Amino acid sequence: MHVKTMFSRGFGKVAGVALTVTALTLALPQGAAAQAADDPNPGSLTFTGGLDILPGTAYVFRGITQETDPGLTLWPYGDIGLAMYSGDGTLKSLNVNFGVWNSLHTGSSGLDGPFEKLHYEEDFYLTFSTGFGGGFSLASTWTAYTSPNAMFGTTQELSFKASKAFWLNPYGLLAFELSGAADGNDTGTGSYLELGVAPTWPLMDGKASVAIPVKMGMSITNYYEDPVTGEESTFGFFDVGALATVPLGSQPGKFGSWNFHAGIDFLFFGDATETFNNGDASKVVGLFGIGVTY
Repeated sequence: MHVKTMFSRGFGKVAGVALTVTALTLALPQGAAAQAADDPNPGSLTFTGGLDILPGTAYVFRGITQETDPGLTLWPYGDIGLAMYSGDGTLKSLNVNFGVWNSLHTGSSGLDGPFEKLHYEEDFYLTFSTGFGGGFSLASTWTAYTSPNAMFGTTQELSFKASKAFWLNPYGLLAFELSGAADGNDTGTGSYLELGVAPTWPLMDGKASVAIPVKMGMSITNYYEDPVTGEESTFGFFDVGALATVPLGSQPGKFGSWNFHAGIDFLFFGDATETFNNGDASKVVGLFGIGVTY
């Protein structure tokens, strides 16, 4: 497989569980924690950040593996949420989030790669979200996916997400490329559909939780194009995982609420993504990390 295919950009902050951590965090009403009596940060601003670690497993985005020979991969990220409105009517909340997400590689996409630079990816995003009665929410996000070590070209994307907060946590995401291409084959800006659920259960009398995220990614137009034949595949990947989260401390501390999380994902690929992934029909991804909300 040629170099363009090997390092084609499957853009976004999703490689199995990491997206689940971020998405579930951003889906929470940003004003809720700030209104708690024991919250050390009672204002309208909320900071969410953390560091995820992939110890030798590949970074996979929307079914496309980003590295042929992974080493240690680090994902530091930070997000600032602004609660613009909170009410009791049909419109429950209005929030704005902006942040940055990074992928640092010691393997073949980073220090061991052709440019010998650690910083493989840096993503910037801005999200507007609204919450409605019944746990429904809508969000729109602009994202710029960039590569500081020049392993892929910049892609800009506009996405829309609808979700419902209840034990199954179903959602649907529709994304449109504004420039660049997720699969590296820029024959036209593509569009992408993702459907998923993330049921969550408490553990140890509520002292921890486990989620079982399940999602499927599909091409609407020009998203999963075979790097050899150019033929487009509708089905990109299916992913089922498990994510355990353990709070560090029973009450929010002076410097926020911290947690430890660990997870594993089992991914199954479609025809085009299997070709991108050197003929692998499936892959297992694992990570662990620490997160904070203040």
